[in-house]
Order: sequence, then structure tokens, then C-alpha cells
Amino acid sequence: MADVPAIDITSTAEWSALAEHHEAVAGLHLRELFDADPDRPAAMTAAGADLVLDYSKHRITRDTVPLLTALARAAGLPERTEAMFSGKHINTSEDRAVLHTALRLPRDATLQVDGQDVVADVHAVLDRMGNFSDAVRSGKWTGHTGERIRAVVNIGIGGSDLGPVMAYEALKAYADRDLTMRFVSNIDPTDITEATRDLDPATTLFIVSSKTFTTLETLTNAQVARRWLLAGLGGDESAVAKHFVAVSTNAKEVSAFGIDEDNMFGFWDWVGGRYSVDSAIGLSLMVAIGKEQFGEFLAGMHAVDEHFRTAPLEENLPAIAGLLNVWYVNFFDTQTHAVLPYSQYLHRLPAYLQQLTMESNGKSVRGDGSPVTTTTGEIFWGEPGTNGQHAFYQLLHQGKRLVPADFIGFAEPNHDVSVPDGGTSGDMHDLFMSNLFAQTSALAFGKTAEEIAAEGTPAEIVPHKVMPGNRPSSAILARKLTPSVLGQLIAFYEHVTFVEGTIWGIDSFDQWGVELGKVLARQLGPVLSDPEAHTGGLDASTAALVRRYREWRGRSV
Repeated sequence: MADVPAIDITSTAEWSALAEHHEAVAGLHLRELFDADPDRPAAMTAAGADLVLDYSKHRITRDTVPLLTALARAAGLPERTEAMFSGKHINTSEDRAVLHTALRLPRDATLQVDGQDVVADVHAVLDRMGNFSDAVRSGKWTGHTGERIRAVVNIGIGGSDLGPVMAYEALKAYADRDLTMRFVSNIDPTDITEATRDLDPATTLFIVSSKTFTTLETLTNAQVARRWLLAGLGGDESAVAKHFVAVSTNAKEVSAFGIDEDNMFGFWDWVGGRYSVDSAIGLSLMVAIGKEQFGEFLAGMHAVDEHFRTAPLEENLPAIAGLLNVWYVNFFDTQTHAVLPYSQYLHRLPAYLQQLTMESNGKSVRGDGSPVTTTTGEIFWGEPGTNGQHAFYQLLHQGKRLVPADFIGFAEPNHDVSVPDGGTSGDMHDLFMSNLFAQTSALAFGKTAEEIAAEGTPAEIVPHKVMPGNRPSSAILARKLTPSVLGQLIAFYEHVTFVEGTIWGIDSFDQWGVELGKVLARQLGPVLSDPEAHTGGLDASTAALVRRYREWRGRSV
């Protein structure tokens, strides 16, 4: 892994020290920990850029983070961090640099990678994106019939969809709401049908996002969109160039589709799909919020990059959060991690983080190809509060599984609304955020049988109402959800993922695990369509499913 030797982290003295420490603290309750150290909140709160991380409600003592940072240094985290930022090829299985951080470097920065001025390349694309977004937003860009664009449909999948749609939903308060924004990713025909059903081809623009311009799902949806457009505009092939642009590097395929190469926005092989929302993949977001606010989004990401790169590990938000995740996965044997944003605008953040974290760290071999000797990755999931409280919080509070959780909240609302008379009085956002604080407290401290009985609860009901507590959580707070703060949150989780991968010694930047299923799907497609296609090469279960499918579709011989 670049200049960092691959090691079995579980064989180090630092790992052994953490294992001994875990034996000493695992049986302690957060009530005891707070009683023994009332100043925990001050000691266990860190700040970086506009984010504040309170990690005092974790099952740790003041000795835990020093032991974790010692482990990080043994794994070479400082060196590997510098290798990433300087453009070393830390994606070993693909022999690539990992430079999503370069996408948000300011214009006056310098970074040479493999003899190329990366910063100049990035800003050349950003300038072209800015000119394009200005033209669409102002009405200067018109469609085939001369009408201005009123709807933009982003077609992509994976990072080419999850990033733009999550960020657009998060920043709707800053978007031009006169523009209808739609996002299509699923190859299920329902997706493209529903996205276009109420749109006017004359005023619709499609952004097709595929680095290779060969991605099966994206190109299938793009071809369906192309047919829909031409059917609505009289079949004139020249209309395609006025209603389609591409985010790609394959000029030949883009041109063959009918898109003008001048309207192709490129990016580089050192940008992984799940790290690409700040590249040209974010073009739909820029169209929605404008180039100035997109610039603020990038600046927020850069601010957290600088914090991660320069802050001591003991005060470093992504380092602390990533190491705490390792603490639970490897020493408490937790399997999942909940992300609970108290912002409806962030309702797509958990899905975005699923790809970021699970595609990155769902690995079973280290960077040198040797098997890992401990668990890697965790299952990320979640929903916005307070919706989740009425769904799965029951398991968080009283279930037998330990689920560390991130609570994300903001002091200022994007919309000021007062609760009407007859309801709970006061500011609606205060009521909303009181739930965040109450949930972290209830998870940490719970409620004992004695406390419940003292309230006059019947003895036979007391066991059902006991809240064991001792459930760990982080509170991640910012003043307000802005383009900059969203960028900060994304960069924070990118670096959290990187920290974990470094400890485990894995390559967090490839994704070979998604390839086999795609290859098999391409092979199976003709078998589903052709009633005479032979199924003998399939496993027995799949062959039976295919025969049943063909029968239901009327394709039996």
C-alpha cells in the first residue's frame, strides 16, 4: 500500500493492548463512566471546520482513544493519509492514485500527479460545468424547439446516482425550484417511466453519467430516454444533441449516441464512483443550486480534508470516528452501524453512505492479497429522525443487538415554523431537536427496574419497560445544513471510511465484488428472452427460476 508496509494489525502490541483494555471496560455501564468522570463531555468533544463531534456517550474511558490512535500509527495511518493526498497509487489492485480530495482543491493550489497538473485539469472541467449550468439556469440553453429547459433528468447508477440525488435532496432549500430535477438509476422500467411520464420532451434535458458510457443500466435507460424524446419531437435525430449531455470519458460512444462532444464533461480514473459527487458527476447538482453554491459545497469538503490531513489524531474528527467504529466492530463484535440524520433533507444520506462504506470496506483480503484476520466493514443503515423513532428504535433501545449510532443535527432550521396553538407550544425545530438529544440520552443511560417501579408501575409490567441503556452513540452537530456543511459531512464520512480501511490493511478503493453478478446478468439476458435457449449451463436453482419466468412471460417452447 504505497509506502506503508502491509501488516497483520491483529499481531501488533497495540492490538493486544486494546484487547486487554476491552476486557477491563466492556462490562462498565455508561452510567458508571459518567459518574466516575463528570467532565467527559468536555474531554470527549472535538471540532473541525463547522462540525462538532460529541463522542462522550461511547463505551470508552479517557484511555481508549490514546490506545486507538496508537493502533492507527502502528497501521501507518499518518503515512497513508499523506500518500493519498499527494497522489501515490494507494489503490493497489488497480494501480491508481486516489484523488477525490483534488476535486475540491482551490484554484491556486498545486498538485502534480504522474506529471500532470491535476488542479488545472479539475478547474478546467469546473469552469465548463459552470458555463453550462449558467446557460441552463438562465434559459440561454434551449431545446430543439427553441423552448427553455424546465426539467433535468440525471441518468446514472451507483455513485453516478446516489451522490447527485442525495446532495440534491439535501440542498433543495438552495435549489432553483423552477427547475424540475429527476434521477433515474434502476434498470426496472418503472424508474424511467415514472421519471418521464409527466415531462415535456421539448423542455427536458438528460444528463447521462457513465465514465465508460457502456454501463448496462445507464445506457439502457439512456436509450429508452432517447426513444421517448424522439417520439415526442417528431423523430428528428438532431434533437438529441439539444437534449442530452454526457458525463463520460468515452468520446467515441458519446458521439455515436448523438451527443455533441463539446457537451461531454470528463473526469479521471483516480476518481472512484462513490467519491465522485464533487466531480462532473455532480453536474445535475450544480445546475440545481448554481455554480457559486456548488463552489461552497466543494469548499466545505476541502475544509474537512485539511482538518483530516493536519489535525493530530487525538483531535481529528474522522480519525476518532473511524477508530471508534473499529473499536465496536473488532472488539464488541457489532455488525451494523445506524446513521440517524435529524433532517428530512438528509433522507438519502444513509443510502449514500451504504455505498461509500460497504463498497469500500466490504473486503476479505488485505492490499497485498493476503487474507484479513479480523472482521472488516459494517452494515450501514438508517432513516431520518423522528420517523425512525416510530419504526426501528425499539430494537435500538431494548433489543439484544448492540448498534452504535450517529445522530446528525443542526441548531438552525432551513425553515422557521412555529407549532400552532393547541399543539406543543414553541418552535417546531426545538421540538424536533429535543428528540435527538432525548434519544441519545435514553440510549446511553436507559431506565432501571427500580426507577420504573418507583413510578407506580405494576410489577408484572416493570420488566417490559426496562431500558438497559449502555447503547453507544455520537452526536454530530453543525449550526445549519448549508452547501458547505453538506460537503463537510460527505468528506467526514469519506475519511472515516479511509481510516477503517487503513487499520484493516485493505484497499478501500476497488470494488471487484460487484463485477461477477453483472457478468452473469449479461449472460442470462438472452436466456430469459429466448424460449429455446439452453439452460443446462446454469445451476439447478437458477435454471428452474428461468423456466418459471419464461413460462409466466409466455416464452415456453
